[in-house]
Amino acid sequence: MPSPSPLWRGSAPLLLASTSPTRRALLASAGLDPETRSPGVDERAVEAQAAGLSPVDLAGRLAEAKAAAVAVQAPDRVVIGADQVLDLDGTVFHKPADRAGAAAHLARLQGRTHALHSAVALAVDGAVVERFVATARLTMRALDEAGIAAYLDAAGPAVTGSVGAYQLEGAGIHLFDRIEGDHSTILGLPLLALLARLRERGLLAF
Repeated sequence: MPSPSPLWRGSAPLLLASTSPTRRALLASAGLDPETRSPGVDERAVEAQAAGLSPVDLAGRLAEAKAAAVAVQAPDRVVIGADQVLDLDGTVFHKPADRAGAAAHLARLQGRTHALHSAVALAVDGAVVERFVATARLTMRALDEAGIAAYLDAAGPAVTGSVGAYQLEGAGIHLFDRIEGDHSTILGLPLLALLARLRERGLLAF
C-alpha cells in the first residue's frame, strides 16, 4: 500500500479502480499516490447492456461500473473509477486489435473532429455517490495512406494500446491540427474536476 500523502485526508490511501499507468501517474503528479486495483469489468458486456445510451452516458456508465466493482471489495475506501469513450459523430471506437485496425481507425478520423469523453465515478462507503464527464475535442490532420503508414511506423506497437490508435504523449501528437480541452481529460482522467470534488468532500488538505 502506498505511503500516506500529506495532501490526502482519507483514512486509507485513495483507491483507483484501474491499472492504467497514465491515470495513476496523473494522480501521483498531483501528490496523491493511489493504490490501484483492476475492476475486472467486462467493458463490452456493460456496453451491450447500455445499448441506446449516448457516448457521454456510456462513458459514465463504464466508470460507474468500475468504481462499484472495486467499492464492493473495499467498502471502507474512497474509490475512483474512470473510463474514456472516443466519439466520432455518435460512433464509439474501441482499441484496434492490430496495425490494420489502427490504420482503419485513422482513415476514418483523419481530417475530422472527434470527441474524447472522460468519465469519473466516485464511491464512498461501498457505493457510488457521484459521477461526471469531461469532454475534449481533437481535430486530426488530413492524412493519406502514406502518412498513416509513416505514423504507424513511428508509433510502433503502442497504437493498439489506445482508443483511436494514438497517444498524445507520444508520436500521436503529430496527427493533430487542433486540440480543445484539458490535457488530463485527453489522457483519461479529468484531474481539475476530480480534485474539486474530492476537496468538496473534505478529502484534500486544501
